[in-house]
This record gives sequence, structure tokens and C-alpha cells, in this order.
Amino acid sequence: MFPASLDWLNVATLRMDKQRGRPVLLEFFDFCRPASLRTLPYMKAWHERYEEAGLRVISVHAPGFPPGRDPAVVAAAVERLGIEHPVLLDTELLLWRIYDNEGWPARYLFNQELRLFEVHFGEGGYHETEAAIQELLGVEGDPVPYLHPEDDPDARIVVPTPDVEGPYSGPYEAGAVWAVLEVGDAGGTTTVNGEERSVDFTGAHLLVDHGHHEAAVLDLALGEGVLCHAVCFTPGLAPDGAA
Repeated sequence: MFPASLDWLNVATLRMDKQRGRPVLLEFFDFCRPASLRTLPYMKAWHERYEEAGLRVISVHAPGFPPGRDPAVVAAAVERLGIEHPVLLDTELLLWRIYDNEGWPARYLFNQELRLFEVHFGEGGYHETEAAIQELLGVEGDPVPYLHPEDDPDARIVVPTPDVEGPYSGPYEAGAVWAVLEVGDAGGTTTVNGEERSVDFTGAHLLVDHGHHEAAVLDLALGEGVLCHAVCFTPGLAPDGAA
């Protein structure tokens, strides 16, 4: 059950028991985490494709950084990201603890009797989840195409440098580099490898996209009014010829 004290976006309060008779796809996400942003387009696509057939898609926002505990900041991110399906604000991680959830993203697919049908932790497994949705709904169709080359299970990817708390400058290996930035209404700037950039929202900002795994050095400087909670590294395809 969803704790009654929690707030919702895009919908009036939902009760899990009232969803009986339709499949429910629930995913824990955090708009500040790049991995969540990379899975979000699939959640949005499944909502658009299968809502009329009966699927209920629910994103549970479980904050991993301080800005995510502010409902107004989350609401602004939901609008900016174009999320139209229901979003539950699990500000104090109440539902997270009920599920014994351990990370972002994590999706749980329930059948029409609200029995757990499929679980997937982390990125990937998109075609498997969509096949399970189609099985429950009794429909067929081509799955959503992979949105990133790394999403293909046959792709050869390289483990990136671990995420770093706070601002970071220095060497790394990754396919892309992100920063979790917090900024006030007046906005601010950062300088990434000598290039000044505007920061006009709180959340995960893509700093560098190599298109494949690469070793490089990051030089990150923060302008006045910009706070960096973490620098995150996402995987990239192994370079041609790599072992």
C-alpha cells in the first residue's frame, strides 16, 4: 500500500488496492541521478503506449540528494522533464523502506491481481520489461527501440569511474560525465574544461559526452550560487579493438 501521508503529482491520491484489475509498473527514480534520467524515456513511452490498454505507470520519486526532498523542486523537475504519468513523492523514503529497495532506478511490475510479476534493478532489461507488459495486457508489438547504444545487452561497455561526492576535478574514465547541481531562482554558471555554461535548473547536468568509453581529465569550476552535490560517471561503449 502507498502510505496515505505522501503527496502525488499529475494525479489525485492513488491507492494500490484500487489498481486491482490492471497491471501496475512502479519505478523508484531520482531526477538528480543520471541513471534515472536514462531510464525515464522508457517509462514515458510505456505510459503513452499502454495506458489505454490498461497499464498504470507510477514513478516514485525517492530523493538521494537534498534538493529532492523539496516538493516544489521535484514538481519543477517533473514539469521540465515532461513526465505526465503519476508521480509519488516519497520524500522520507517510507515506500522505499517498505519495498526494501536498495538503489535507483528499480522497477516492479505487478499483474492484474497485484502480484509481483517482474523486477529489474538498475538500467537495462527494457525489452524484457516491455515483453512482460505485453504478456499481461495480451497485446503484441515491436518494443521501444534502444535509446542509447549502451542499452543493447549485446553492447560491450566498460565500467566507469565511481561517482564522487561534491565538486570534483581530475582524471576519470567514462562514456559521459554529469554533475548534480543545485541553483537558486537567479541561476548561475559553471565552467567545464574552460567553457562557461549556464545553470538554470536544479538536477543532473550533462557535462561531457564522449560517445564511447574514454580516459580524460575533468576541470570543473562553480560560479557564485551554484552548489555541486556529486559528479557522476556513466558507462560508454568499449572503443574499437578494446579487450
